[in-house]
Formats: sequence, C-alpha cells, structure tokens
Amino acid sequence: MEDIRYRQRFDHYKKALGLLQEALEIHEPSVVERAGAIQFFEATFELAWKLLKDYLSYQGYAIRSPREAIKTAYVSELIRNGDMWLEALVDRNLTTHTYDEVQALDIFYRIRDRYVILLTDLRRTFEEEICTD
Repeated sequence: MEDIRYRQRFDHYKKALGLLQEALEIHEPSVVERAGAIQFFEATFELAWKLLKDYLSYQGYAIRSPREAIKTAYVSELIRNGDMWLEALVDRNLTTHTYDEVQALDIFYRIRDRYVILLTDLRRTFEEEICTD
C-alpha cells in the first residue's frame, strides 16, 4: 500500500474516535468524565477535518481551513449533512476557547446525540469507499 498522508491520518482518526465512543458509553458521566469526552471530541474533530483536508489535497483541492474542508467535502459527497458539520465546528471552537458548565453540558449532549454519528459516518466512508485495500 502506498504511503499516503490521509491514510496515516485515518489511522489516528479511528483511534481518537474509538476513545470518544468509549467515553460516551459512560451511563451517568461525572463532570470530569464529560470534560474528558469533550476533549476527545475536540481531538477527533480536529483529526476529521484534517483527514478531509489531506484526502481532498490528494484529490487536487487546495484547502486552507476547517470550514473550507467541510464545504468541499460536502460538495464532493464525502460527507452528508454539511450544516451539522459546520455546527460541530462552531461547538468545537467554543469548547477550545471557553469553559462554561451549562454550555459544556449542552455541547456534550450534542456530541453524544448528533456529532458522534457524523464522525462515525466519516469513518465508515473511508473504510468502505476510500481505504479499501
């Protein structure tokens, strides 16, 4: 198999997503466990947009930002639900720059109920359609 950057990024992405999924399986998480899950989300989301950037760059696109990676991936049909991806980007930015317990709780529930589905779909797309060899 050719040594391609997006394939390496995908390996890291799968590991980070696995940790996020494990953290979200905690039935009644404490404040510390929720904070940990949010940090796993931040790391996983960062790897997700960089995975998209690397793959799209491999395809000939010039991507300079997370927003641009998401929009191009949506138009290229790598991802579905571009609006929710952009919402996840906003929440990722909020969690990395501020900490408010009420806001963190709201974001935790969105991660658990919506964003992990997006991230899991991205893994499935790469496993089934892109990294098949």
